[in-house]
Amino acid sequence: MRISTRGRYALRAMVDLAQHGEHGPLPRQDIAERQEISADYLAQLFTRLQSAGLVEGVKGPGGGYRLTRDPSLIRPGDVIRAVEGPVAVVHCTLPCPDEGPTCKRVDRCVTHLLWKQVSEAVTEILDSVTLKDLRDQADLLGALG
Repeated sequence: MRISTRGRYALRAMVDLAQHGEHGPLPRQDIAERQEISADYLAQLFTRLQSAGLVEGVKGPGGGYRLTRDPSLIRPGDVIRAVEGPVAVVHCTLPCPDEGPTCKRVDRCVTHLLWKQVSEAVTEILDSVTLKDLRDQADLLGALG
């Protein structure tokens, strides 16, 4: 399983908002420059993050983006799911409650349980820290460098 560029960049942008957004909305271009990400690509990511209720855009002078809640209440898993969808290492572990199992072999597949456990472990790790934790780590790395 790989987290795509979309997920990695979205998480970097969200940590940037946690680091620099205490005094108001941040212009997308400023985030793009600090994170070395295309501002147009960030716009696409922020659309998804906004739909998920993680950020809000502020129009006009002094506008930009800001987190919708405290960084201690947003987890990397929230960000990844907002831009990537559910975390699953293989297709058969995707949650599809309305459609039933995504594979006809799921009830007799010896590896399904393993893939499900791996997917759950990845989800647990992504949900075990917060943007505040990552911001604090980034501040520590900055102080060391």
